[in-house]
Amino acid sequence: MKFPAHLNEQELCSRLDRFEIETPSWGYADTGTRFGKFLQQAAATTLEEKLADAAEVHRYTGCCPSVAVHVLWDFPAGLEPAAVVRKAEKLGVRIGAVNPNVFQDQCYKFGSIANRDATVRQRAVRHMVDSAKIGEKVGSKLLSLWFADGTNYPGQGHIRQRKRWFAEALHEVHTAMSDDMTMLVEYKPFEPAFYHTDVADWGMAYVFAKRAGPRAKVLVDTGHHLPACNIEHIVAFLLDEQMLGGFHFNDRKYADDDLTMGSIDPYQLFRIFYEIAAAEHEAGHDLDIAYMVDQSHNLKPKIEAMIQTVMTAQEHLAKALLVDHRGLQQARERDDVVRAEGILRDAYSTDVRPLLAEYRKGRKLQSDPLAAFRESGYTARIAAERGAKKPQSSGEYA
Repeated sequence: MKFPAHLNEQELCSRLDRFEIETPSWGYADTGTRFGKFLQQAAATTLEEKLADAAEVHRYTGCCPSVAVHVLWDFPAGLEPAAVVRKAEKLGVRIGAVNPNVFQDQCYKFGSIANRDATVRQRAVRHMVDSAKIGEKVGSKLLSLWFADGTNYPGQGHIRQRKRWFAEALHEVHTAMSDDMTMLVEYKPFEPAFYHTDVADWGMAYVFAKRAGPRAKVLVDTGHHLPACNIEHIVAFLLDEQMLGGFHFNDRKYADDDLTMGSIDPYQLFRIFYEIAAAEHEAGHDLDIAYMVDQSHNLKPKIEAMIQTVMTAQEHLAKALLVDHRGLQQARERDDVVRAEGILRDAYSTDVRPLLAEYRKGRKLQSDPLAAFRESGYTARIAAERGAKKPQSSGEYA
């Protein structure tokens, strides 16, 4: 590709070197919908298998050294955190964000930290504090929180009281965290609660994070927005408030569809990365943002979908780095709306794949990670090993 005059190629490649995207352990396991679980013979069934698959993604992409874990699903009773660290290190990855689970147990039918039962609220708080302690033991710096709390019918709950319970609980958990750990507060407009959700949007997450303490920030899941929502506006606002803690990347057509990143609206993904690139350009340094994937690969092969996602993330970051900030500012000063938009569109329309292919070869990586992985035979090998242990139907839905 012809490199634009306003940008130093070495600087762009250096920024790509510093770009890391975390993959989730649950993204390598069998998943499904509320109607059933769809089994893949190669899908991971244990944490060790999940870590091994994540290590393959890192081996081919070179930018996924950490793996998010889910305490309830990944840390069964008796599993020592130190053993998990050793397994991860042996495979060439590390443990990333720790995710508690306060939505699956039967006691959470009417909520966790917004439950009217103080015993249930304290149980949820204890689990989050215990998860933070696990995070300390595995070297994680992030406690990532998502809540299913909400109500389905008007009058079911005292919304203002639930808000106060939320604030109290998050502050208690924040106080118990180590000084080098950050709390990420995620939001979602609906599901499984369909009348009101206790953390329904970025503004509520912002308020709860502020009240929790100085080491709490907002987590933006790109699928957790109502149709037509301007996500990059939210990103820009949180950036300016220094409250953007991280992302859960995925895509959606209708609601929280957990589709592959950039598969539905890649231009939106570019606009999100542009806001980050612009903020970093103004600041003169990288911003401390956790880039994480949270997708449900029901139909696509798990590892292939993850590699595809990571390549998409790199492509759109590279496109965002191509934006001519000086030219854009000049256009804005003249109120030249057409030229200002055109500068963004020019960057977005640039095919950066040849640049990334050369970039990877210069780092001793395969120029096309997805094609290289497909040719490796890894999927067929693990499918033969793991498939023999699985039922041949999805009747064991859980």
